[in-house]
Amino acid sequence: MVKNFFAVLIVAAGLAATGASAQTGPNTLGKIKAAKTINVAYSADSLPLSFAGPNNEPAGYSIDLCKRVIAQIGRAVGEPNLKVNWLAGSVTERLQMVASGRADLECANTTQTQSRLANVDFSNLIFIDAGGFLVKAGAPINQLTDLGGKRVAVLKGTTTETRLNEVLRNRLINAVVVPITDAAEGVTMIESGSIDAYAGDKVKLVGLAVQSKEPAKLALLAEELSFEPNALALPRNDSALRLEVNRALTQVYLSGEIETIYAQWLGKLGRPSNLLVAMYLLNSIPE
Repeated sequence: MVKNFFAVLIVAAGLAATGASAQTGPNTLGKIKAAKTINVAYSADSLPLSFAGPNNEPAGYSIDLCKRVIAQIGRAVGEPNLKVNWLAGSVTERLQMVASGRADLECANTTQTQSRLANVDFSNLIFIDAGGFLVKAGAPINQLTDLGGKRVAVLKGTTTETRLNEVLRNRLINAVVVPITDAAEGVTMIESGSIDAYAGDKVKLVGLAVQSKEPAKLALLAEELSFEPNALALPRNDSALRLEVNRALTQVYLSGEIETIYAQWLGKLGRPSNLLVAMYLLNSIPE
């Protein structure tokens, strides 16, 4: 009886060990160290957070944060001069890159959501944005309810698309949603009159408007569509990598370096809001 009992315990322990092994996350730091290279997904069209700048080099608020993260990862793996492969893509493409292992992390304007957490992990928050609408200046559209019978463009596969459809349905607003795949296309469509409004993250909409042919002919509605907590997407279940990423972000937030980065890319929008300042503090991890 006792002998059989111990046999059961041994089998159970073996099964538990097998289960634990099966749940072990990826060793992204080891992969980076061996290759002396880090693959980073980013958005090429989300100025001022993440975009392709002069000579097609990644630039922006999120990219500057990401460069600090990459430097910390290099120190952690003992390779201070990591080669960086920047991989441009849409939000759907970027998250797939991280989930499949093609990208080691992602730096852009990506919103952390529960559904996305099923496939990737996220760093601590890096920015807080809100969904909004870009329209022609002087157009008879001042709030959500004015969108009845209008055509509204939105980037396909984004949290804004999901939220826009939910809000229109719940508030019984009969607008036509036009999914698009290129961010700049939305502004072009507003200018041509083929759509009446363009829904997206407010900071990104401001960036697109600034780059347009005639910025003064575009306006941003005051009403907000959604809450967008941005973070860096990471491989799922890789706590060692997440620690180094959050270590780097904490250093940037607590050293005050975030003030310089914010001023460079977002300073024209005014000082950081009290909510954003609180986010920096609450997303800093003490030693």
